[in-house]
Amino acid sequence: MVADNHQFEVHQFTCLQDNFGVLLHDRATGATAAIDAPEAAPILSALAQKGWTLTHILLTHHHNDHIGGVAQLRTQYPDVRVSAPLADKSRIPGVDHYLREGDVVAVGSIRLAVIETPGHTSGHIVYHAQNEALLFAGDTLFALGCGRAFEAPAQVLYQSVMKLADLAPETQIYCGHEYTQSNGRFALTVDPANEALKARMQEIDRLRAAGMSTLPTNLALELATNPFLRTEDPDLRRTLGMENATPADVFAQLRERKNKA
Repeated sequence: MVADNHQFEVHQFTCLQDNFGVLLHDRATGATAAIDAPEAAPILSALAQKGWTLTHILLTHHHNDHIGGVAQLRTQYPDVRVSAPLADKSRIPGVDHYLREGDVVAVGSIRLAVIETPGHTSGHIVYHAQNEALLFAGDTLFALGCGRAFEAPAQVLYQSVMKLADLAPETQIYCGHEYTQSNGRFALTVDPANEALKARMQEIDRLRAAGMSTLPTNLALELATNPFLRTEDPDLRRTLGMENATPADVFAQLRERKNKA
């Protein structure tokens, strides 16, 4: 899947079993970034197909299904600049530039702000290009879901997800995995009266039956249908029996239920 305008192009493709590779290309300068590097071969193939030269690798977190292709990509593109979370410095080898909250990465003329989103991992970061209305969310936020809280309490992940919920509604969101259909099936169990969710699931089922991707998504759609962004919705709270709970506790309960789904 490709998103493009006269300034930039985003090319998304499958890696491993259900990971996505994503290339961000700046038309003005030719700079090209891989957002995470699940495996090298599909990324190299995509670069060759597009006729692009890899200049940046932007890593979101240390899990091997997001960094496994870095070493081979460096052999093919020895001048590539690898950036990764400072908090993961001891867990991601071969990095040129470590990043923290508020840092900005330039991919040609595109400026990507770094947002720290601990929860899935303690050092997870995402990349937000405000001018282009793009968010590369890694495994923090998924279409109709969010990542598992592996290295921090669910309440910490909740705060991270809420940071992203405050971005512009038109923001296009690229995520690390094709989990939308299973996330949607879970969402219907906790938000069964949500008509927008029901309609969205029909489209998701159609896309997956045709072998097509459900991503990217956008924030407005997620705010309307993703239960992890709807922790203050009265109907969802009633379904959970948590009418008087804090939003963070509702989020934690949703995450626990999804873990067992």
